[in-house]
Amino acid sequence: MKKKILITGGAGFIGSHLVRLFVNKYPDYDIINLDKLTYAGNLKNITDIENSANYKFVKGDIQDKDFLDSLFKSEKITDVIHLAAESHVDRSISGPMEFIITNIVGTANLLEVARSNWEGEDHTFYHISTDEVYGSLGEEGFFYEDTAYDPRSPYSASKASSDHLVRAYHHTYNFPIKISNCSNNYGSHQFPEKLIPLMINNIRNNKPLPVYGTGENVRDWLWVEDHARAIDVIFHKGKVGETYNIGGWNEWTNIALVKEMCRIMDEKLGRDTGTSEKLITYVTDRAGHDMRYAIDATKIKDELGWVPSLEFEEGLDKTIDWYLNNEDWINNVTSGDYQKYYDEHYSS
Repeated sequence: MKKKILITGGAGFIGSHLVRLFVNKYPDYDIINLDKLTYAGNLKNITDIENSANYKFVKGDIQDKDFLDSLFKSEKITDVIHLAAESHVDRSISGPMEFIITNIVGTANLLEVARSNWEGEDHTFYHISTDEVYGSLGEEGFFYEDTAYDPRSPYSASKASSDHLVRAYHHTYNFPIKISNCSNNYGSHQFPEKLIPLMINNIRNNKPLPVYGTGENVRDWLWVEDHARAIDVIFHKGKVGETYNIGGWNEWTNIALVKEMCRIMDEKLGRDTGTSEKLITYVTDRAGHDMRYAIDATKIKDELGWVPSLEFEEGLDKTIDWYLNNEDWINNVTSGDYQKYYDEHYSS
């Protein structure tokens, strides 16, 4: 049976890297990219593959179950890689209901439509999640695949709920699922509400660099292209019903990371050392701000042979160069002009 893989959220940051990888690496697969094209979904991320013979874009919303059922039937979907989600913690604090509806109800819709349309065993429903479902760590220790869930924000609670639904379908219906939980991603094409592209853009424009609290919160950083490779490996070689944690073995406090970006960008922009650091502005800490995330990625290394390909310093340098060399992309997404692309290229 020919693989017809539905990738949800495939015009977003992580999704666009994954779609490109699958379209180019697997010409015998048909890749259907489903995206609602909210503020974070940008078809300009994947213009290089939009005319590929094995690629199709569909605009749609996973909240619409009837639409999903029609799509599964018309495209004869054999597998799902589910990335579509509302994902920014700050937005979940100010408006939690969209996260609950998209991340929980949307996932439930996908599960139920896939279950009703699939027969036999040659299918995979792969659900991508986050390390934030595990809560917050102290100064030591790591998140493991069997770490108890302890979500602290509406975003992480909605993702935890969707994870539980996916596992429940596996245990209740013998439904063929795989799950991965990843650490913070960084790289090209990330919407500049996230820490790294926000700081790069603000440094470039001499704007304040807002840092929550004292900046001592710790995050583990994963290069997005390494994440896409990990998803590829799990999809093809991971065991049905299993969870895999994907991390970069790479912890930084927020303030140390921001200062490192200031140093690198001062050098790249020809500024005196310390110039950009003066832009750092400490702001009131986020409500319920988790102190530390750190993933143990031993399982995926030992069982599937995946390890990060880049040291963080190299990945960060590549990322900064990309944003500095793609000012038009930044300007388009911050102004909203990129959203016209769908109407210009896909509307009849």
